[in-house]
Amino acid sequence: MAKSDFTDEDDALLAELGVEVEVKGKNSHTPREERIIAGFEEIERFVEINGRLPQHGESNDIFERLYAVRLDQIRASAECKALLESMDKHGLFTNNPNVTNTDLDALDDDALLAELGVSEPTANDIRQLKYVKSRAERKAAEEVAQRSYCEDFEHFKSLFDQVQAEIKAGVRKTMLFKEDASINQGEFFILNGQLAYVAESGEPIKAPNGEADARLRVIYDNQTESNILRRSLQRALYKDEAGRRVSDPNAGPLFDSITNEDDIESGTIYVLRSKSDHPEIASRSSVLHKIGVTGGNITTRIANAKLDPTFLMADVEVVATYELYNINRIKLENLIHRFLNSARLEIHIKDRFGNPIYPREWFLVPLFIIDEMVEKIKDGTLSNYRYDVETAKLELHSLELGSKSK
Repeated sequence: MAKSDFTDEDDALLAELGVEVEVKGKNSHTPREERIIAGFEEIERFVEINGRLPQHGESNDIFERLYAVRLDQIRASAECKALLESMDKHGLFTNNPNVTNTDLDALDDDALLAELGVSEPTANDIRQLKYVKSRAERKAAEEVAQRSYCEDFEHFKSLFDQVQAEIKAGVRKTMLFKEDASINQGEFFILNGQLAYVAESGEPIKAPNGEADARLRVIYDNQTESNILRRSLQRALYKDEAGRRVSDPNAGPLFDSITNEDDIESGTIYVLRSKSDHPEIASRSSVLHKIGVTGGNITTRIANAKLDPTFLMADVEVVATYELYNINRIKLENLIHRFLNSARLEIHIKDRFGNPIYPREWFLVPLFIIDEMVEKIKDGTLSNYRYDVETAKLELHSLELGSKSK
């Protein structure tokens, strides 16, 4: 029973009866601090699941890159360090790189969240007023910012985990929020770097301009929610240059016959060999290869290999490349990695801050096998084969062999 529920006379009477009066505790954190803590806890969950810190780099999925940016900003803030250091279970503030402290006391909530990578990104300095927002834009921004803690987040957590895994595996695509501006119950979006789920849609209402609108219950992956108008969410997604629609699960073809604006028309499968002097790596360098797919310049991609755990913290050399056209890059890379999973190198190394890293794109497979694999990808027959590590050969599935007459 809270003390504030009683008068002084009530307190005296209860004291006479030997009844202790409970004093209701107050939340010691401001809403802004709660949001910072929620963002930090997301990074900690990533570390617990993956056994490493989130990394920058185009080979990593969008969520990992967002967490990496957020961690950099948190480490740069003296205020965040004071708030979060006692909660730091994984040493995220230990051995942090040299960063410039940011005085976050002078920032308002939106500016602070932008600094932490959990709000709308801006191309310019946050202290520069480039233009004045329209009334509609201000209203949309206010509604997006007015979020509360999601009490029943556990009911949605598995959904978020599943969708993030499906995006990473290429089962779902993220598409720019452009021509299709529809927003319906059950759909996922990425707004200001956070995955958002439209859990409920209220009764239709008429907007001031006469068009139809509705209140939505939107759940975000940082355990917050908002009761936002559909048209306000649409404006926010349009305004966010990185705003994305998440597609429904649909594996689709690896090589598409029809292209659209967001398709990647070409890509390069690259094969790298490490120059590391690590005994476990150097002794198997002739058959140890990193295999990936990129749409960018490979030379640029590997320029700082010796500083990147993805490249085993060592320089690398390009030993083969294969140009492919009209492909889905993410699906192709996942297909290759699944096909060679039995030959994956199981190793952990330490990054330059002493944190353990578990690279997942290195395989113990001869170059001639990679040549064969790419040919079978091109002719569409790879699904009929498997890679036998013992014989170092591509073999027909046992199901194919068993179908022959005895």
